[in-house]
Amino acid sequence: MNGLDGIKRVFTISAVCALLSGLLAPMVVVADVMEISAEFVPDPSNPGFNSFKNTTPPSGFCAIQPYFCNLRKIFSIQSNITAESKDPILANHALRQGPMFQIPAQWRDLEVFHEDGIESAIVQFRVVSIGGNYLLSPSVRELIGRPEVTFSKAHGLLWGGTETNYTSGQWYYAPRPCTAAINVNYYESTWGSFYWNVPEGQTCGKTAAFDISSFAYSKLDFMYELVTPSPLKMKAGIYTGRVRYGVGPMMDLDLGDVMVPSDSELVFNFTLKVDHIFKVEIPPGGNTVVLLPQGGWQSWLNQGRKPTRLFRDQTFNIWTSTPFKMSLECEHYAANSTCALQDDKNNQVPVDVSVSLPSGLSDAERQSVSRRRLRVDGVGTENFEPALYVDRKPGTLHFEVSKGAVEAMLARDSRHYSGDITVIWDSEV
Repeated sequence: MNGLDGIKRVFTISAVCALLSGLLAPMVVVADVMEISAEFVPDPSNPGFNSFKNTTPPSGFCAIQPYFCNLRKIFSIQSNITAESKDPILANHALRQGPMFQIPAQWRDLEVFHEDGIESAIVQFRVVSIGGNYLLSPSVRELIGRPEVTFSKAHGLLWGGTETNYTSGQWYYAPRPCTAAINVNYYESTWGSFYWNVPEGQTCGKTAAFDISSFAYSKLDFMYELVTPSPLKMKAGIYTGRVRYGVGPMMDLDLGDVMVPSDSELVFNFTLKVDHIFKVEIPPGGNTVVLLPQGGWQSWLNQGRKPTRLFRDQTFNIWTSTPFKMSLECEHYAANSTCALQDDKNNQVPVDVSVSLPSGLSDAERQSVSRRRLRVDGVGTENFEPALYVDRKPGTLHFEVSKGAVEAMLARDSRHYSGDITVIWDSEV
């Protein structure tokens, strides 16, 4: 190989790389990104309400029709997506050569991730309606050649209405299989409003009865439904996720073949905020527990009747909207993952600790919690779940020294046993 051959090969490779670079240049995707937010904060005045509240600022349809949206539990958001016709719309055109819509009305599952990068949850989302204003050029009266009629009638005639029933052409009457989303409509010289419900997998469009030189949509509104997971099963914090839809012919949002959208992608960003309440309150004096036999010590002192057990029930109040677990820590540890009481001669007796939880709280198998034993290792009490926001409900801690341990205590000279037992309620499940 001489030097000239080497130079030729270098230039040849460079030319090929340049060609490939041109062929692989990425297509520019212009996306309209919209933010949807919801939050859960426990409400003591309504503990049975355990759902997210949509905190997305209303825009578009629901900003002017809040009663309707609240009734149907739907929300709307106004996008920045516009569209213009690339060619005139001709009278009696085919479906795809005029105004038509197919929208992403099927439910879609999307995963939202906790800020810790580990926890996640599933949100369901779908678009149910589309609306906004369509724009005409020239004016509607010029298009139909009827300067004397009202704007309302002119728009009806433009879209196939008759002299005696011009309202049938108005966009208030959505073409089947679509239906009107609201009971009002607005018309002016060069524009008209519409709000259509579009069924899943269906397409609907209007047919012009006259040629239209220029046709466009202003910012499109989207009405959507949102199904959020149970916040009671979610860790406190911020969850985020997104769903993407393609915009254009034969895409998720299909406006037909003649309309050119301003954006090629529609993106919904989701932010879910979970604020939990978790609080445990021991009544004053409840941190000191004195274990006694049934009826106190008088039966033994006066009648010589030995006690069969020593016990004490201690109430507590709990507020929680989140799962939690329970366990023990001990000053003196005994066998079987429990705590002990000890006298001044280092003699020990085990003390059993159990818990009863109020209604609305259950274990992972949906079983109520009554005298569930607490252990140092936490086995058996790893997950207690609220079925609703529990607002200052009473529970009980049960402390007990069993019969065999009491007999051992009475056989000794010591009369005083003590020890610190720490009961742990932990919301970091």
